[in-house]
Amino acid sequence: MSAPHRTFVKPPSLRHGATLAVVSPASTAKRELIERGVRELEAEGYRIKLGKHVWGGGPLYYAGTAAQRLEDLHGAFGDDKVDGIVCTRGGWGSAELLPHLDVDLIRTNPKAFIGYSDHTSLHTWFQNEANLTTFYAPMVAADFARDHGVDLASWRNTFDGTAPWSFSAADGLRVLIPGLAEGNVLGGCISILVAGLGTPFAPRLEESILFLEDIGTKPYQWDRMLLHLRYSGRLDGVCGIVFGDMQQCVSQEEQGLLESAIIHGLRGFEGPVAIGLRCGHVDGPNRTVPLGVPARLNLTDAANPELTFLEPAVSS
Repeated sequence: MSAPHRTFVKPPSLRHGATLAVVSPASTAKRELIERGVRELEAEGYRIKLGKHVWGGGPLYYAGTAAQRLEDLHGAFGDDKVDGIVCTRGGWGSAELLPHLDVDLIRTNPKAFIGYSDHTSLHTWFQNEANLTTFYAPMVAADFARDHGVDLASWRNTFDGTAPWSFSAADGLRVLIPGLAEGNVLGGCISILVAGLGTPFAPRLEESILFLEDIGTKPYQWDRMLLHLRYSGRLDGVCGIVFGDMQQCVSQEEQGLLESAIIHGLRGFEGPVAIGLRCGHVDGPNRTVPLGVPARLNLTDAANPELTFLEPAVSS
């Protein structure tokens, strides 16, 4: 195994006292959930700066017009007093911003961008256009506002700059296909990744350990989307795959069917495959997964699966 050739720019660490801009690039979150999540972040030692349009009030289900949501996101990247950016919730709407993002502004002001679900499209854009390490991680109203909604160990390991550190069976990892692989961790919500295929904003997944998760997605839909990724050639350079815990997709009784559908959808894929990582759409503590950081997926021992990040995810 050789180290991946593609390297990403690491944003500064987010230690005690850092300032986080809170933004809503997609759907509106409930005010009480934003307020509770902000209190939890402040209890972790962060200073908070709220985006002008964070409370919502836009058309349909959006937190604002595309121009308003873009204003908050650009404002956060351009503000010298802001150290990192965390989203309130997902929903739908981030993809509307992609053609209008200011690549020069973002490249010259690399900051931690934190969110998941619909924000997969923003992660992909930041990686493709700005070569920026981003974070598939807990959000303000979706996770920090829940009791035990955040796995603080992986959050702190990520944003304090710890390396190496690992996910293991304690984080839900199980082996579907054994093996060993190294690559940059990339990916996110599979339905958003697949929606980007055939557009200028399609993901680049070469030399990656691909993380995939979703919510409310049936076994046949996973099979279909994996086939789409295969037919598009996007799995050709993938070294290994890690799936989420799937508890928000199907009932416990359907887990076996889902796993069989995944294995069928990946027929011909030669890398190791794990499932069960409790990141993204989960009902317990949400893990933080850095995207664009080299990692090793070791599934050679079914009793001790590990996804180990080989470098710090942030700069000191």
